[in-house]
Parts: sequence; structure tokens; C-alpha cells
Amino acid sequence: MKLVFFGTPDFAVSALAALHDAGHTIVSVVTQPDKPKGRSGKLQASPVKEFALAHDIPVLQPVRVREEAAVEELRATGAEVFVVAAFGQILPKTVLEIPPLGCINIHASLLPKLRGASPIQTAILTGEEKTGITIMQMDEGCDTGDILLQEELPIAPDDTGGSLFDKLAALGAEAVVKALPLLAEGKLPPKKQEEEKVTLSAKFTKESGKIDWQKDAAYLSRLVRAVNPWPCAYTTLGGKTLKIWEAFPLQSGEEVPVTADGKAGADRAPGSVLYAAAEGILVQTGDGILRITELQPESKKRMRAADFLNGTRLTAGELLGR
Repeated sequence: MKLVFFGTPDFAVSALAALHDAGHTIVSVVTQPDKPKGRSGKLQASPVKEFALAHDIPVLQPVRVREEAAVEELRATGAEVFVVAAFGQILPKTVLEIPPLGCINIHASLLPKLRGASPIQTAILTGEEKTGITIMQMDEGCDTGDILLQEELPIAPDDTGGSLFDKLAALGAEAVVKALPLLAEGKLPPKKQEEEKVTLSAKFTKESGKIDWQKDAAYLSRLVRAVNPWPCAYTTLGGKTLKIWEAFPLQSGEEVPVTADGKAGADRAPGSVLYAAAEGILVQTGDGILRITELQPESKKRMRAADFLNGTRLTAGELLGR
């Protein structure tokens, strides 16, 4: 099939590579303009552009895809369908109407659940037991188009934002390769989304990883997994940033060692260290106790709790996030 692919980050590369390997004719790739990176400010191409150049696929990088020049270039491609995966711009009606088979989007959730910018991280944060991929016929709204095909994926108890990202990128690639011939044959009848079942996912920022110790231990454990590897959960200790890479809520029935002053966790403010040992650092939260097992002090590498405690003394009552 003759198509134009719209995408920008790593997530989209999996689908682009799968379409390429499946023998589809990718007449052009549309991706975001190169952006400055690091202190040098050197412009860096998107992962999708890097793949396209490595495979001799023409690249378009309009600042705004709705600009007349960009629309005319897309019309000139003669593509049968446009495939979109994490492109980063909303396609206007003038673009949506170009290909005969329309524009289809690879969305990393089971729509209408988790519309929006960060469905993968939000699925973990909100405690979803499953997620998946939706191949959607795009309209002018944000993730509001008709559903063409869905593939489910269970969320493992130890899934992080990173591991679930990789699983869904692979599943999205499989789903879109499966969907295109069915679409061409008219075998993917569109299904309206049920508006009463809509949930939203907010965009994650660097600040999204900041730990609010007033939250409960189960929530904070999910937060740690959701924002791993980016932006990473963090708090402060002694005025310096302390990243938290792995943490679990203390299970019902697990005993908490009595501190030297005889205070129990319930007598401590949220964020208070209760106990620190090789198997983990116990911290009081707004509801329950969080065991931190892997962390990263400012300007140092990631380490297990045992290694951290070899060089840092923590005492009961010490407050994190102050």
C-alpha cells in the first residue's frame, strides 16, 4: 500500500520499521523539525527522521502541518492512506481529507480510555490492570475518532513506564500491519467511541515525578513505576535531589521495626524515615509505608538501598522532601 507516515519519537519508529519490512510503499515521512539538544544546542533529528534517512525515505518537516505549502506537498504524494503515531501535531481537516482511505492513528490505550498525551504512564499511575493499542480512524478531535481495531495487553505488576512503552510500541507495530490490508478490503467497520466511558491522560512533565508524601503508599509505588525512566520519581534529602527508582508499599502483616525513640509510623509525619536497612528504607506516607529499594543521590549513579546506606547515615524521624 502507498502511504505517508507521520511520527516523531521512538514509539513511532517501531511501526514505521514494521510497515517498511512488510513491503508497503512509504512515499514520505512527516516528522517534527529538528530540535536543539543539550548545552551545545546542536540540532538533533527525531528518531523517525533518522530511520527514514537510513532507508532513503523522503522526509517532510513542516513547522505546522496545516500550512498551505505542507498540505500541497502531502496532496502530491498520491498516498492511499496516512498512518500517524505520536506525531506531535493535530492534523487539520484539509490534511485528513487527502488520502482516499483516510488517516489512521496508532494510540497506546484502549480507547475511549486514556485519551491524551501520556496514556502509557497514566495507565500505570491509575492502577489499570490492562491497556492496549487502538487503531483509530482520525477526525478533527484529539483521540476522538472511530475505532477500527484494538489489541489488549495486560499490565504486569512490575511494569514501568519504560517497559510498557516497549511492549506497546511492538504491539502497535503488529496492529497497524494487520490493520492496513483489512482497511483496504473494507473489513474494518468503524465503531463509535462510547463517550460515557472516556477518561483522559494528562501530559507528564519533569515536575510530574515529584513525590508528595501525603499520598498513599500504593499510589507512590505506582508513581515510581510510571515515571521510570522519565522523568523519574524524586524527593529531597538534606536539600539535595534524591531520585527513587524502585519502591513498594509495605504489605499488610509486615512488621515495622520499632525505632530507637519508640515511635510508630503513625506518629510520624508523611515523608519521615522509619527504618533504614539493606533490604530497604521504610518511609511513612499519608496512608501506609513505602519501602524504597533502589535510589540515586544527586550527582551519583543508581544504587540499591544497601549500597546507599554504606555511605549515608539515615536516622529514624529524618524527613524526606523537606
